[in-house]
Amino acid sequence: MQDIEKFISGFGRFQQQYFNNSESPYGTLRTGQRPGTLLIGCCDSRVDPVLLTGSDPGDIFVVRNIANLVPPCTPTASAGVSSAIEFAVCELEVERVIVLGHAGCGGIRALMAPRPAQRETDFVGQWMRIAEPVAQRVRRDLAHRGSAEQHHACELASILLSLDNLLTYPWLKRRVDEGKLKLHGWYFDLQSGALMAYSPRRQQFLPLVCPLTAREAMTA
Repeated sequence: MQDIEKFISGFGRFQQQYFNNSESPYGTLRTGQRPGTLLIGCCDSRVDPVLLTGSDPGDIFVVRNIANLVPPCTPTASAGVSSAIEFAVCELEVERVIVLGHAGCGGIRALMAPRPAQRETDFVGQWMRIAEPVAQRVRRDLAHRGSAEQHHACELASILLSLDNLLTYPWLKRRVDEGKLKLHGWYFDLQSGALMAYSPRRQQFLPLVCPLTAREAMTA
């Protein structure tokens, strides 16, 4: 079990860096936030958006949930995720939204290989039903492929589903149509260290940041 002292001492270092530094962004952030980016990421402990992007406080407004999903705009949509998106787009007026997926996603694994419920609740299963159309399509189109390839395909496709679902929110779509908001789909490959981005023109994920070569990895 992790020692809570690690977290306390970590906050101490944060305090020294950001509250004992005249150039700290907190000098201007004490009165409010103006992030330019909303990032919707996964809860996975290995995929911290702030750490991955080298961001400072105030740079990004982060929403995290299992499998970085966006529910469609319906009366029964998850208020937690939908309200955060609404706040970022309508109140903070962010300029871009990034949906960040990743390799080895446990939520996608639960979707592609569901197990019988072993507890009183099944909140994960209920939440992952958002991506069930994607899973069905992957199972149909890649029935001849192995589970690892199907899993990977579902991870990528779920990012695109979330981008499509974002456009079901009328106030968000208006800003996109007016050219005030850009949508991006990113994928972090935990195995290679690469960062991929979806290209609507090429209709595929292309490298934004390539993986380190063996030599680079040894000297990094």
